[in-house]
Amino acid sequence: MKQVIQTIAIPLFRNVTRFWFVITFLGQLAFAYYILMLYYRSTALGDFEKWNTASPHFYVQGDVVGNLIFGSHVALAAVITILGPLQLIPQIRNKMPRVHRISGRIYIFSAFLISAAGLYLTWKRGAIGGLFSAVGISINALIIIVCAFFAIRYAMQRNIKLHNQWAVHLLLAMSGVWLFRVFFMLWMLIHRAPVGFDPETFTGPFLNALAVFVYILPQAVVALYFKAKFSNSAYKKLAFSLLLFVITIGIAIGTMGAISGMWLPRI
Repeated sequence: MKQVIQTIAIPLFRNVTRFWFVITFLGQLAFAYYILMLYYRSTALGDFEKWNTASPHFYVQGDVVGNLIFGSHVALAAVITILGPLQLIPQIRNKMPRVHRISGRIYIFSAFLISAAGLYLTWKRGAIGGLFSAVGISINALIIIVCAFFAIRYAMQRNIKLHNQWAVHLLLAMSGVWLFRVFFMLWMLIHRAPVGFDPETFTGPFLNALAVFVYILPQAVVALYFKAKFSNSAYKKLAFSLLLFVITIGIAIGTMGAISGMWLPRI
């Protein structure tokens, strides 16, 4: 039995990781398309009121500074959603190192800017979901800043191993807003009703738990990934593979729900 586990653990770990990456990349491309079609197009047409399709907080008439910050925030969101997964593709890093370095600098710079803009909008205009949501978003922003700092620090030191690790941490931190929508729609697909939260105020225990799940826990999952990857234990690789497979299936279903029930209807 032990020999069987050792035989299947490494290829399973590798293939499940690739499966997660493909599903995540496709899901984030769909989210980027939604951002481009809703916010970029409405901005180009001068229809700023359409920013409020998803929330009444996004466009506030007369608040020039706040609107500019939100516009920049959304513009950067599309950039980081597309660039993030590309940074992890080995073929790009190895065969086009200059492209990787330039896009990486854009990604890191965008991470700092989008975090600062997110903090401003959260505490100046208020967050959907109340105080708990605002705290969760703020923690996510701080995690992004820390991950971006260490990713660029180790890149400058040519410590590629640690740079790659912090780059994965950063990708998951930057994916918090996307993950929130994906797992929210997964919950709705399962229950077919607003269970665990008030749809009018968008507050409740489920949304509080979801904030922790998508903004903080992914960092623990990344830590487990690297612990399994660098371990000689086949059991650790197998256990993590099963965990990541379940998470990936949830992401895939939630993404389809978000596309059909949230993103496409708003475009």
